[in-house]
Amino acid sequence: MAADNAGAAPVRRRRAGSAPTIYDVARLAGVNPSTVSRALSQPGRINVNTEAKIHAAAKELKYRLNPMARALPTGRTNTLGLLIADITNPVIFGIVRGAEKAATANGYTLVVSESQESGEVEARSAQRIQPAVDALILGTSRLADPQIVALAEAKPLVVLNRTIPGVASITPDLEPGVDQALAHLEMLGHRTLLFLDGPKGSWISGRRWDALQKGALARGMSIASAGPNQPTLDGGHATLSRVIASPATAIIAYNDLMAIGLLRAAGEQGISVPGRFSIVGFDDSFGSDFTSPPLTTVRSPLAEAGELAVLRALELVGADAGASAETAPEHGLETELIIRGSTGPARQS
Repeated sequence: MAADNAGAAPVRRRRAGSAPTIYDVARLAGVNPSTVSRALSQPGRINVNTEAKIHAAAKELKYRLNPMARALPTGRTNTLGLLIADITNPVIFGIVRGAEKAATANGYTLVVSESQESGEVEARSAQRIQPAVDALILGTSRLADPQIVALAEAKPLVVLNRTIPGVASITPDLEPGVDQALAHLEMLGHRTLLFLDGPKGSWISGRRWDALQKGALARGMSIASAGPNQPTLDGGHATLSRVIASPATAIIAYNDLMAIGLLRAAGEQGISVPGRFSIVGFDDSFGSDFTSPPLTTVRSPLAEAGELAVLRALELVGADAGASAETAPEHGLETELIIRGSTGPARQS
């Protein structure tokens, strides 16, 4: 009888209301705590019947393995950190959903942290959560390139919508969507365009401006830029005076939020859109078709970007992901124009 209990956990009384421990599971299953640890953190490493008994005991006790405790023997927390600039920006919805889907499918927990459009807050957040995660994903980063490189040297890191030498990234291929947008505006008779820049130092805003300049020049269209601007509803709302002063008949905003803010400002002043000027956004974020008129926008595959960022992060940490980030196109995720009611024929001067 003594032999049957050899190696079993010593009796430890659990306080009423306290969370069950690995020792409680071991006592109920009649095994050593180290056996419980192997069964729960490294499935398939022990006898199948013993493992089933341990899982049954854990379920009965409602025991959950602490990721921090799990990290001690494996070196992994099975947790990823996703840093974003503004959680209220609808663009984030798609990115988070795609990232969460991929993380869950691979047995990982996704932790989301918001920087409120502040590079300083983002830097502090990254340093704070870095020790507790296996990899970081920067969704809409406001950090400078050297700061991101330093973070990537300390922990596996993937950045979205940005390219930095030596750092893994998932980026959109802007040319298809921009070319379709310019062709659409040209067909409507627009020849003078205005681009509303995003926040200062935004990599993706610079790339969008470059693609628009190149495409407009090729089509014999003129284009100017105004900014930088806050990538928010208020930021777009504040651009109305510059838009009215401009000779442009079509406005292309850095993102949908700015485009919607401008659309609202125009409505408040009784200015017709697309009668007075047409508006095009970027991203096709959640809610861009709820406006009046609905917003024409260059769609980015946001959910796919979030999913691929997680898969790339798992590759960097050496995890056995169910799919591969190598499915991402070599030149980025393709964009496309979604035509709605905010664009129409150019006004006649």
